[in-house]
Amino acid sequence: MTLRTSSRLVNSRSRRAATDSPQRRQPAVTQRRILNAATAEFSGKGLAGARVDEIAHRAGVSKRMLYHYFGNKEALWLAVLEQAYLHIRSEESALDVGHLSPIDGMRRLIEFTIQYDSAHPEFISLLVGENLQRARYLRRSKKIREAHTSLLDVIEDLLDRGRRSGVFRSGVDAAELYITIAALGFFYFSNLHTLSVIFARDFDAPSARQAHLRHTVDVILGYLRP
Repeated sequence: MTLRTSSRLVNSRSRRAATDSPQRRQPAVTQRRILNAATAEFSGKGLAGARVDEIAHRAGVSKRMLYHYFGNKEALWLAVLEQAYLHIRSEESALDVGHLSPIDGMRRLIEFTIQYDSAHPEFISLLVGENLQRARYLRRSKKIREAHTSLLDVIEDLLDRGRRSGVFRSGVDAAELYITIAALGFFYFSNLHTLSVIFARDFDAPSARQAHLRHTVDVILGYLRP
């Protein structure tokens, strides 16, 4: 074997090693990078406007690798939705409101929901995008339904303990209550700019966000009083 041939073989092996690492050796890390890049692209441009080329570029991977992990753009969109929903459900579970009094537990859940929407505009954008699709992709996910079942169990427990201790009214549906809480956050943060123009107030200011948080807590706890 000549020196030139040996050098070509070494260079070829080096290129293959560079291609295979670290992405092929760390699939979980690579998938997370792809999901994070896709979240940024989808939340900014929606499903229709997002480009797989741009997602791959943001993630620092090839399109071939992206398709290897997620199949196609639509499957990646669903994976991004699942990640977004499961993240907020995981954060809610960490609140551990079961050991709090019904009022304190409900207050913590309300505050978390509003603060999460405030801190995660990409979540708002993804929800808007999937609703434009009439939940076409989300309805395929079993993970999301299972996660929301546990959330309703937590709210039911707070409502039940509140009824028995006399601090909450009866006849409150857990799903309807959560929708109301979520709506007060979702509408506010998805319409910050138009509301600011209409009412000539800066609803994006930190003081305005805090005022809305206090208002939401007062509204929900006021409704729950017997």
